Amino acid sequence: MVEYPEWLANFFHVQKKKGKVRVCVDFRDLNKASPKDDFPLPHIDMIVNSTAGHLMLSFMDGFFGYSQILMAPDDMEKTSFITEWGTYYYRVMPFGLKNAGATYQRAATTLFHDMMHRDVEVYVDDMIVKS
Repeated sequence: MVEYPEWLANFFHVQKKKGKVRVCVDFRDLNKASPKDDFPLPHIDMIVNSTAGHLMLSFMDGFFGYSQILMAPDDMEKTSFITEWGTYYYRVMPFGLKNAGATYQRAATTLFHDMMHRDVEVYVDDMIVKS
C-alpha cells in the first residue's frame, strides 16, 4: 500500500459480454508522460513467410507472462491507483501501460534468442513453434 504517491490513477469497472466485470486502471496520464519504447515489433508478413512449409505448427498464448515481468522498484509507485479500500500499486507489469507490449516483446526475444526464426516465432505474447 502507498501512502502519498506522486502518480495516482483511478480504477473503473467494465461490463464484459457474458456478464462478468473487468477492473481497469486509467493510466492515460502516466502514458502521456512516459517516453515511447521503440523496441521493434516483428513484421507479421515475415512471421507468416517464415512458418510456411513447416509440417506442424504449435500455437501458444503467453498471456500470463505479462504478470510475471516485475516492475522496476523505482517505477512501482508510478502505477499507483486508488480504490475505496486504499491506495495500491503494481509489483508486476500491468496491462494498459504504454510500453507493456514492447517490454514483453523484448523479454520474449531475449528468452528465445537462439531459437528465433529457426524454431520459434514470437509476436508479443503469441508464440509459434515450427516443426
